[in-house]
Amino acid sequence: MITDVQVERWLREDVGHHDVTNQVPGETTGRLVAKESGVAAGLEAATAVFDYLDVPVTDRLEDGTEIEPGDELLRVEGAAREVLRGERVAVNLAGHASGIATRTHEAVTAARTETDDVAIAATRKTTPGLRGVEKRAVVAGGGDTHRLDLSHMVMVKDNHIEEMGLEGAIAHFDERTSFATKIDVEVERVEDAPRAATAGADIVLLDNMTPDRTRDAVAELADYDGVLAEASGGIAVADVPDYAATGVDVISMGSLTHSAPSLDLSFRTGN
Repeated sequence: MITDVQVERWLREDVGHHDVTNQVPGETTGRLVAKESGVAAGLEAATAVFDYLDVPVTDRLEDGTEIEPGDELLRVEGAAREVLRGERVAVNLAGHASGIATRTHEAVTAARTETDDVAIAATRKTTPGLRGVEKRAVVAGGGDTHRLDLSHMVMVKDNHIEEMGLEGAIAHFDERTSFATKIDVEVERVEDAPRAATAGADIVLLDNMTPDRTRDAVAELADYDGVLAEASGGIAVADVPDYAATGVDVISMGSLTHSAPSLDLSFRTGN
């Protein structure tokens, strides 16, 4: 859910203390239009901007809709002053989110060339203040959010292991978390994958391994019923088929959110 506090902050950042360019009389219609192909997302956030400004959204695509140049994503009607005030913020949010959805869709499509049994997931490498928008965009593109914040799952990372050892770190967090909370353990060596599973990991994250090493680690985990294998670390869309073919259950990609270019959108007023 997009809150009024978020929208007010976004608008204040753009408008500043005094903007004469928005001081346009009368009523107008505004249209958010695609300039390139992709997957629409962020339209809930764009709508929240216009709702805050009391500008009715009269038509809107669903997030996840595949779009082509010239397609109309959203239409508003209202006071020209307020339409123009919300224009840039709405375009930025929708363009950014649609870029993420498009990149995610590309990754999912690449994975499906090898298997239908692997999930494409995001990470916590998100823009501060925009995680909700970005995670929803991943879902719009066919991906999985992974954990939304630190409370959603315990992730035992390299620094934890450095301080407490692999088994020690898993035991430490297992004692302090609910039975309903999964534990994801990051390992960098094939031989550590079964160690993590034996110690109680629900998910073993195979970090920065090549596809061949990832396949070896998946084989090591074959006898651990219910333990998922997750590939992560510098994986680009072009790499996805190779990792999907290894037998992992999840491919998590920071690039879905931190490197996806914004989709080119424009906002046009009048008829």
